[in-house]
Amino acid sequence: MKRSITRIAGIAGALGLALTATGCGGSDGGSSSASGKGSITFWGWAPGYEDAVAAFNKSHPDLKVTYQAVQPGAKGGYQKMLNAVKAGNAPCLAQVGYETLPSFAAQGALKDVTKYASADQGDYQSAAWQSVSLGGAVYGAPVDTGPMALFYNKKVFDSLGLKPPVTWDEYREDAKRIHASDPHRYISSPYLDYDYAGLAWQTGAGWFGVQGDAWQVTMASAANKRVADYWQGLADDKLISGAPMYDQAWYTGIGNGDIATVVGAVWQAGVIKGGAKSGSGQWAVAPLPQWSKGAGQVGNAGGSATAVLKGCDNPEGAWEFAHWLGTDRDAFGGLVEKAALYPAAKKLLDLPQLKGGDPYFGGQKIYDVFAAAAPQVNSSWTWGPLMTKTAADLDDGLGKAWAGKGTIAGALSGAQDKTVSEMKKQGLKVAE
Repeated sequence: MKRSITRIAGIAGALGLALTATGCGGSDGGSSSASGKGSITFWGWAPGYEDAVAAFNKSHPDLKVTYQAVQPGAKGGYQKMLNAVKAGNAPCLAQVGYETLPSFAAQGALKDVTKYASADQGDYQSAAWQSVSLGGAVYGAPVDTGPMALFYNKKVFDSLGLKPPVTWDEYREDAKRIHASDPHRYISSPYLDYDYAGLAWQTGAGWFGVQGDAWQVTMASAANKRVADYWQGLADDKLISGAPMYDQAWYTGIGNGDIATVVGAVWQAGVIKGGAKSGSGQWAVAPLPQWSKGAGQVGNAGGSATAVLKGCDNPEGAWEFAHWLGTDRDAFGGLVEKAALYPAAKKLLDLPQLKGGDPYFGGQKIYDVFAAAAPQVNSSWTWGPLMTKTAADLDDGLGKAWAGKGTIAGALSGAQDKTVSEMKKQGLKVAE
């Protein structure tokens, strides 16, 4: 498939990227009719998707969706999708993370469905809609989001007479108290790639944007340095655990109280519960600390869309299913239960599956915290066109920085330099 970038147009709140693709063959992913009915194929990996597709087919006899499970995106699913687009036999729909969607757009792998989608914009939280709207085109339907909060070990906090910190300054003071109480106890652990991005996202310290007809790369901005220097200070003061997130040592620390907080997205609840069962009853969730008291800004980490791939010849049917998947109450209730997904659709925030108390978190109705956080997610964040490489380069620098062999600010600057170099190499225009 031969690709050419025709323009990059900056518009408020959107990515500002428009692309054309030539030489793309037809797709085996769908067949269409004048009404948008027919059949389509959907590739994804989230637990519960297969059941949702079965429910859709039962209630929509004129449009058949065939679900095919693939490896999670970073583990091979995305490459399989891109290969299929190039070969001209891609499915109509695919599960694509918000952070990766611009990369698919940059490779000409998406189909504009604005004609069918625009009337449904109001169904979604603004930050989620911005994540699928690139350069004035809509490339898919939001499914879930990852509003962030503070998971904290209430047992540890209570034992020291601490309350959940309201500001990041308070968080630092708590870190000192916690470590002083036990040299094996830390406020948190290192954050990498998209978990770290959520920390920057909260403050509006963006990584990418557009200027005229060119990309901006701003990972080394003053705003980003402020966030980096804050976490660098905690690391330099030996207040951050050396256990990498998702490593067994991390789960052990979460379970026994040696790691007292996790700054993370809603889906971290399932990660913590599943990997640190010994911590049951000890943990709770509080709003994300703010840089200034009462600021009311929240970052996002994770979330995905049902994207429409290039070559889909039934875009109307594709949108019908994609929109249904993210907005149907019964279907999404199952996704909450099976995959701990948090809805991007505004009308689903009152799902009964989001209202019950969670025994692991002491009976707390934790989703109430995330329901309050969701509308506070900063909607100005933009992902870049080469996020797989950007994230890998950033992680290389962050890993060294957390280990005391560099700085977090240096990791961001290094990732920016490598990203800009690769963007230029691929013919993308970058603002100087």
